[in-house]
Amino acid sequence: MKSFLDIEASELFSLITLPKVLLVDVRNADEVARGMIPGAIHIQLSMLPLQYEKLMQASTVVFYCHSGIRSAHAADFAVSKGVKNVYNLVGGVVAWGKAGYTLNSKS
Repeated sequence: MKSFLDIEASELFSLITLPKVLLVDVRNADEVARGMIPGAIHIQLSMLPLQYEKLMQASTVVFYCHSGIRSAHAADFAVSKGVKNVYNLVGGVVAWGKAGYTLNSKS
């Protein structure tokens, strides 16, 4: 039984405008270099055990990756560490793009 919720791209588009929502890209650096969802921070999945404290102050945390598999692992890990209101973007940036939303260049 998973302990996080799935979110669709259209729901995420509305959610990311709210305060204290943290959007986390868990892809590798080479993938992130191609663009990120606006407002996201990058914490590569392999680094999440060392950096999850950054997530504790957010009221809602949404993870995403390329297709939604790595981000589901990240969401499960975050919940196991006590992070509340955790979501996984179903279909990742692939679904984001198919919904017509764009990616920003990494700053």
